[in-house]
Amino acid sequence: MDQNQTSVGPSGTDSGALLALKGFSKSFGPVEALKDVDFKVSKGEVVALVGDNGAGKSTLIKAISGAQPPDAGEASWNGRRVRINTPHAATSLGIATVYQDLALAENLDVVANLFLGQEMASGLTVLNETAMEKKAVELLSSLGVTTLRSVRTEVGMLSGGQRQAVAIARSLLGDPKLVMLDEPTAALGIVQTEQILKLIERLRDRNLGVIVISHNLANVFEVADRIAVLRLGRLAATFDADDSTREQVVAAITGADVSDRNTEENPL
Repeated sequence: MDQNQTSVGPSGTDSGALLALKGFSKSFGPVEALKDVDFKVSKGEVVALVGDNGAGKSTLIKAISGAQPPDAGEASWNGRRVRINTPHAATSLGIATVYQDLALAENLDVVANLFLGQEMASGLTVLNETAMEKKAVELLSSLGVTTLRSVRTEVGMLSGGQRQAVAIARSLLGDPKLVMLDEPTAALGIVQTEQILKLIERLRDRNLGVIVISHNLANVFEVADRIAVLRLGRLAATFDADDSTREQVVAAITGADVSDRNTEENPL
């Protein structure tokens, strides 16, 4: 089987989920970054991934994105067993990742950043700048991004919130089914944070699955449907955001007594 081929079986771990993981584990030498993690996300659902530094959040995202495949565990996509062992395999399924560093070219304008590596061309050699600009405007407008004066503005001139919006918009060009956001509101002001939270809600309205890593529990409770807590590489708890409190989530993060928490006994 080609290493980028994703399908490995007729059925998966959870036929009702867009993505379902079972028993995901990942070690770096003697350090167990992930240990027997079960996790799922459905279409039209925002799942927040929270935990202290070193809890395994970024490792789990990188495992799902194919950047750091797990050492053990099973994954299913729309109920079908898959193997996600390269970034290309993840992309071919419909998984897009926006990392915290955003990976934008500051000396290029918004249009060039959106289409970097996937430019639209007229013929074999001539870029179709008009088509790309039109698509950029349509995409940003559909996401409710209204603060950009021009899509020809260099990214280096944009605010943090505007850059985050551009990075998220770029992830949608491949028509993904699942978008993963690593600390999308980190270092943003109040107004910019609210804009990004609204953008996340629009991704859900598009019936996409969304996974958000965040340390800001106020933001988490504003946009998340479910909250998955990682602690020391393990899944400590999964909460229904509407029926849980910040205190319960903090208790799960810190390992305090959460015997009265509202959790899902079997997240899968």
